[in-house]
Amino acid sequence: MYRIVFVCHGSICRSPAAMFLAREEIARRGLSDSVEVCARATSYEEIGNDVYPPMARTLRSMGVTLTRHAATRITKADYDAADAIYYMDENNRRNLLRILDDPRGIMHPIPVFEDNISEIEDPWYTDRYDLVANQIKRCVIHIVDRLAAQAI
Repeated sequence: MYRIVFVCHGSICRSPAAMFLAREEIARRGLSDSVEVCARATSYEEIGNDVYPPMARTLRSMGVTLTRHAATRITKADYDAADAIYYMDENNRRNLLRILDDPRGIMHPIPVFEDNISEIEDPWYTDRYDLVANQIKRCVIHIVDRLAAQAI
């Protein structure tokens, strides 16, 4: 099983959006039996909270199926079980590296395969949920494209 962890600050907007969007893309391509995704936070602020309502509304308007999510902070065990960790912005990267080392080099910015996006802004501060969800979707499609090409 190939394991992906999506990470953002509180795991109530961006990382769960990436998780739900990735699950749909993975299922659409018939990869659900070989790829697993989860969402994690770098902070403790939102632990246990579900997807923030404006992001949940945005995802539902895109036709994404949501299930209950409970924000969880990333741990060493998450790192050890992961094949890839994708973070949303430079703050997430710095916070991740305060929590974990990356000796395997598996931590990457989510737009690693997307030339037109440098990072994913936090819609909690900008209120641009549609923009963020669509950018995440583009990034996720590129990530799943790579997995499909590798026949994961």
